[in-house]
Amino acid sequence: METREAAERFVRVWERAWAAHDVDALLPLYAEECVHRSMPFRRPHRGRAELADYLRWSFARERVTDVRFSAPVVGADGVAVAEFRVLAEEEGAPSTLAGCVFVRFDEAGLAVATRDYWHTADGHEEPAGDLFLL
Repeated sequence: METREAAERFVRVWERAWAAHDVDALLPLYAEECVHRSMPFRRPHRGRAELADYLRWSFARERVTDVRFSAPVVGADGVAVAEFRVLAEEEGAPSTLAGCVFVRFDEAGLAVATRDYWHTADGHEEPAGDLFLL
């Protein structure tokens, strides 16, 4: 599978599945032995089972009201990046999470390595200027 096709599928599924907290829809996007880093200094989640545990834990704390992903930017060697913005409520208080995900895809179009970089803000905020770079 071409990287662009894999990346477009990745963001399309993530946008829909995050809003629904549908972990089962997300897992088929990943290779069985994937490595996911949810933050630069956290221990990586290795394999689909650890990723599933992390996602269920993460989703349990939020009630999502809106999820948006940018179109992916595709680079060399199976790598793509996309920005995201999530409006949610945590413990009844509105919050905004904005960040980006870097993904390396294998030849089958599965994510073998992902890294997220994100920031949260109290309230529902839109980034200053354009929502996404592209």
